[in-house]
Amino acid sequence: MKYAMVSYKGERELVVQVANEDRLLRLKAAFQQFAPEEECPNDLIQFIHKSETLIDRTADVLRQANETLDGHFWINEEFEWLAPIQSPPKNILCVGKNYAAHAIEMGSAKDIPEHPLIFTKSENTINAHKQPVPLHEQVTDQVDYEGEVAVIIGKKAHAIQKEEAWDYVFGFTLLNDITARDLQARHKQFYLGKSLDGFCPMGSSVLSSEREALLQDTIVTKVNGEIRQQAPLTDMIFDIPELLHVITKGMTLLPGDIIATGTPSGVGKGMTPRNF
Repeated sequence: MKYAMVSYKGERELVVQVANEDRLLRLKAAFQQFAPEEECPNDLIQFIHKSETLIDRTADVLRQANETLDGHFWINEEFEWLAPIQSPPKNILCVGKNYAAHAIEMGSAKDIPEHPLIFTKSENTINAHKQPVPLHEQVTDQVDYEGEVAVIIGKKAHAIQKEEAWDYVFGFTLLNDITARDLQARHKQFYLGKSLDGFCPMGSSVLSSEREALLQDTIVTKVNGEIRQQAPLTDMIFDIPELLHVITKGMTLLPGDIIATGTPSGVGKGMTPRNF
């Protein structure tokens, strides 16, 4: 199931994106039609909080809605994508150098980490699918891309074991960990170079199932149609259960928290000559 947030007729709407089609189901309106006894929120984080009871009902509501394709609960006019998670409980947690080839292109084999390298991007970076990214030319001329798979936390998680980690995952989305390389180098720590306004476009949707198929997939980043990054997710040094285990040893994760799992090789800084 793919969940997304859109702006439709001036209102924020939680929608389900029908597999292999362009149709979007207005979830709250569909619940009011087919499951009026169950209140469905119109926000993805609120939905995640109730997901243990709502996910099965959502599948049933979608089946019924598919029998009425001209219903008011379908989006049939222009809309605008919003970020699926617009206000996470905390900063976006990011994993650095989680693909060996990327660690090497950023330095050498000595840069391959022995333990997860965790940093954050602030909430002001969150941007939506197909929205412009500000280049901040007054402070940087080295804007770089980092395509990543991100995990969306589904329930409160603290001190979890690797074998139970998937129980705490609601789903996955894509994001671009855009980085001002000159700021990153000048200020040493990653935060400022990673946290300029609009520097984290994500979405369009959150995939809440098909985990096994996803983990065998390949992440691809294109710049103006040219493939710059391409790697199987199995190339991660620290897989998702390991990351959740390490992060939650002393930190509590909450529903809607976002963890960006790292980028493969092929970033602009790693090219010869550099290509920003």
